[in-house]
Amino acid sequence: MNATRIAVLGGSGLYQMEGLEDVEERRVTTPFGDPSDALVCGTLAGVRVVFLARHGRGHRLTPSQVPYRANIYALKSLGVEQVISVSACGSLREHLHPGEFMIPDQLFDHTKLRISTFFGGGLAAHISVADPFCSRLSDLLAVSVEAAGGTVHRGGTLVTIEGPRFSTRGESHTFRSWGMDIINMTTCPEAFLAREAEMCYAVVNSISDYDVWHETEEPVTVEMVVDILHRNARLASKAIAGLVDRLAEARTCGCGNALGQALLTPREQIPAETLERLRPLVGKYLA
Repeated sequence: MNATRIAVLGGSGLYQMEGLEDVEERRVTTPFGDPSDALVCGTLAGVRVVFLARHGRGHRLTPSQVPYRANIYALKSLGVEQVISVSACGSLREHLHPGEFMIPDQLFDHTKLRISTFFGGGLAAHISVADPFCSRLSDLLAVSVEAAGGTVHRGGTLVTIEGPRFSTRGESHTFRSWGMDIINMTTCPEAFLAREAEMCYAVVNSISDYDVWHETEEPVTVEMVVDILHRNARLASKAIAGLVDRLAEARTCGCGNALGQALLTPREQIPAETLERLRPLVGKYLA
């Protein structure tokens, strides 16, 4: 099968990709376990794309149970270079309204239980994530969502919490005081792993609620989230379909060489088992 260079990670409310044709499901096993679900490969607007439901079809996995390393590794094994993440989020700012979209340029990791790197086991690497999202992909995604009819806010800081519970009021007010703009439960460590895998990564967040800080709005509930996400899922799918032909072009950013200055361990000191496990990520540097 030819390499599929574009992937869509569907979050809450987006469990299948509308418009995908010539569909083939692939079950992939990785050194980090099985992905969340089958990888659904198909053609979208004439371009080969792979779709993966982050929480599994039927939403079986909590944010902490999502096998992030297996998901990214599996996409890498298919040749994926660019990942569009679709996620639900809460707004921490008055001007970011439920029903709208936000594409952040910064990220704050407030998770507690997740492994956020592929490395270890005798191979050390320190990846740069000063700018955790691919600016080229984020810009293209914003334009595409606007063209599909969505209201998009560009830039800002996303904080990822562990979940699966929603925030306390004290936490929500604290995140606001720290300068956070939106809140979700899945972008960390996904963005960091994608950078280690030298993939372009951008996330479009569907704003479903005002978290629990807003005094004149009801506290967030599952019913509230699902209602808005179902409405926004169709628009997100339309936006992605309008974008994939541009992503079929060669990348012009530096994401594809992110590991170039990050690997520290001398080749001769890396255990053979570790090198084999990470070959899809580091092979071009340690052949």
